[in-house]
Amino acid sequence: MAPRKRPEAQKTPNVAARLRSKRSPRELEPEAKKLRVKGSGSSRRYDSGCLWAGLASLQVPPPSSSIVRALHQYKLGKAAWPSLQQGLQQSFLHSLASYRIFQKAAPFDRRATSLAWHPTHPSTLAVGSKGGDIMLWNFGIKEKPTFIKGIGAGGSITALKFNLLNTNQFFASSMEGTTRLQDFKGNTLRVFTSSDTCNVWFCSLDVSANSQMVVTGDNVGHVILLNTDGKELWNLRMHKKKVTHLALNPCCDWLLATASVDQTVKLWDLRQIRGKASFLYSLPHRHPVNSACFSPDGARLLTTDQKSEIRIYSASQWDCPLDLIPHPHRHFQHLTPIKATWHPRYNLIVVGRYPDPNFKSCAPYELRTIDVFDGSSGKMMCQLYDPESSGIISLNEFNPIGDTLASAMGYHILIWSQEEAKPWDENETH
Repeated sequence: MAPRKRPEAQKTPNVAARLRSKRSPRELEPEAKKLRVKGSGSSRRYDSGCLWAGLASLQVPPPSSSIVRALHQYKLGKAAWPSLQQGLQQSFLHSLASYRIFQKAAPFDRRATSLAWHPTHPSTLAVGSKGGDIMLWNFGIKEKPTFIKGIGAGGSITALKFNLLNTNQFFASSMEGTTRLQDFKGNTLRVFTSSDTCNVWFCSLDVSANSQMVVTGDNVGHVILLNTDGKELWNLRMHKKKVTHLALNPCCDWLLATASVDQTVKLWDLRQIRGKASFLYSLPHRHPVNSACFSPDGARLLTTDQKSEIRIYSASQWDCPLDLIPHPHRHFQHLTPIKATWHPRYNLIVVGRYPDPNFKSCAPYELRTIDVFDGSSGKMMCQLYDPESSGIISLNEFNPIGDTLASAMGYHILIWSQEEAKPWDENETH
């Protein structure tokens, strides 16, 4: 769909001043045009199928020789930075063969619904539950995690974000009807939004520490932008139905992506919001959408629908998917929605698999794996699986360093690492 042309609009007060100097993703992706898909209806398609070949099928050189050679070539000026990055990525993929679950916890009486890694401590994460419970877990030490008790039914934590200006605090949106700032002692420091009815709750959240903004979306299609002092800048109905996910571009946070069960993802320029029709692009999907997240460099957008498709969009042509990856992850009412995410350092995508007998190429007794795809080609690179943790894994997030993976599988939190697996005791984390 081509972007709509609109007259120059009055910029939102306060927001425009903070965001005026941000760079466009088009400036951040010099090679994007080389990857541009010709024509509005064309794209490359890859069927992930049921490739339970793992890393055995990868033609990856031994990590030592690939890294050393790539560094040597780069130092001599015979290789560009992308070549070095590719060598490092191949080495990382090779290391995934040794990843195992080395920590496991089941701290909640209801399923886990959200994950957030601590921005500076690589072995600490926050986890929210369907009952509103929140756990801060440093799995690198034997001390019991910090635990904040929720209200139970109706308190589901729908999104968590650490406060980058004070990492002892976090932002949370919930079905309780609030978006708030809390500390890990259980104190509510500020309520940004609060619904006056049990029929409206908040489903999504993102925060920009640089521009000091909080953006949150509700179950009836509204998106609210506030500053971190709690002042509401605008409140608009941007979608016809629930806003399942929000993401501010990490490199130019005036660019906002919103995903909805109305089967669209929309891109917005926060400096020129005038109403529900002032989006830059509307990206139609065949099914409701669980998430839309930008790559770490801000140049790509990854979307996950509620059935069997993952899409990659590029800043070179936001309105046409660069890749379509068929992948089974269908929606189920009592399952935390499956969301694909980016690796923080490499051009890799990680997502949980929910086998579907109606999915093309599905094999008998297909495993509920964690699948890793190449973000450039859309090809399956490897799968992680533990026979003792064979449930459906809805959420997967690598820590900011990129060497440890946290997963949410029903009531369980799984920590995957290259370290040797060691015995774990669920009772330690209750």
